[in-house]
Amino acid sequence: MFFRMIRGAFARQKMKMLMIALTIALGASLATAMLNVMMDVGDKVNQELKAYGANITVVPKSRSVLDDLYEMEGSETDQGSYLREEELGKIKTIFWAFNIVDFTPFIDTQVSLPSGSEAKIVGTWFNHHMELPTGETLDTGIQNLRSWWSVTSGEWLDEQAQESADVCMVGEVLAQNEGISAGGTIHVKTAAGEKDLTVTGIYNAGGDEDNQIFAPLDTVQALSGTDGKLTSIEVSALTTPDNDLARKAAKEGPESLSISQYETWYCTAYVSSICFQIQEVITDSVANPVRQVADSEGAIMEKTELLMVLITLLSLLGSALGITNLVTASVMERSQEIGLLKAVGATDGRISALILSEVMITGVIGAVIGYFAGFGFAQIIGQTVFGSSIDMKPMVIPIVIALVLAVTLLGSIPAIRMLLRLRPTEVLHGR
Repeated sequence: MFFRMIRGAFARQKMKMLMIALTIALGASLATAMLNVMMDVGDKVNQELKAYGANITVVPKSRSVLDDLYEMEGSETDQGSYLREEELGKIKTIFWAFNIVDFTPFIDTQVSLPSGSEAKIVGTWFNHHMELPTGETLDTGIQNLRSWWSVTSGEWLDEQAQESADVCMVGEVLAQNEGISAGGTIHVKTAAGEKDLTVTGIYNAGGDEDNQIFAPLDTVQALSGTDGKLTSIEVSALTTPDNDLARKAAKEGPESLSISQYETWYCTAYVSSICFQIQEVITDSVANPVRQVADSEGAIMEKTELLMVLITLLSLLGSALGITNLVTASVMERSQEIGLLKAVGATDGRISALILSEVMITGVIGAVIGYFAGFGFAQIIGQTVFGSSIDMKPMVIPIVIALVLAVTLLGSIPAIRMLLRLRPTEVLHGR
């Protein structure tokens, strides 16, 4: 009998049940889209932010001490301290190796120019192909790491070309001051040697680099007599925004953490834990986060997630209000039917269960439609904003189910309260 009454209600109020299902489907679709995007957006937002440069800098330990104590540039104060080029591949062997997007080494020295002036020449990778200890390969360099640089004349240096041994790129300001042009030659001299370098391109970096020369790593190592040595490494890593645990580890050191806290911190991609792991594999090194970049990543992530949560809550609130109006209207239309049920002995609990069952069945149908529509919306957001698809997160399904049930119950409360106040004698007499 109970199910016959439900079937009859659906048959008599097709449009209202359809509207309730569509209302729930709309809320469920927005919740599904936002939750899937929010759970998958972390790496995608971080990947987008990698265009703004490295978020970790690795330097020799002694240089870091000098910088901290005297606020002096290590490259100018302690030329005897270097990192080892042979250890570069170890960066991709840490626990969070897959979060290391790019890394590029640097070596720098002062050179004399034909005009009698001096300039800094920086050796680095441009588009370097590297065989890793894990058997994988990596293509990296400042062409990826400094993607905001623009080449105003000539082209990017291609270090994989055979003729790239004695080539360089020159900053725009230095090129103007020295009358250097792309395709020309510049003579550089140090105490360890001298070279004629062909200028492949003039770049604009928008900073101090515009007064510098950039050349292949081995070229500058030969000029400075530092074969196999590095002054710094810049690392671009996907990180998790800091929380209280990460801030405690960064401020007081990992040794201040309990065993369980240490395991949680070490196995989470905080920028401080990645720095710590890099220090474990690079001898006598100090890895420091570039705070402006790391903090910006965390702030953007938190605000993005907050925005998506607010959109989800507002969409569900709108669905609840819609359900309230529709269910209340349905109860009002069926007031005589409900009054008759009460008159023949049906309790308020049974009648409430009947109405809620109808709404819940409609809600389940709307939730299923909304889930698949929401996943489609998530793909549109992913392709439009990030240029990639959004992965389906299984844990979204129970969350959406719980939210739909809560919203449906919340929206039905005013109608149930009105139902409980109905008096059979009044509604059956048309009052």
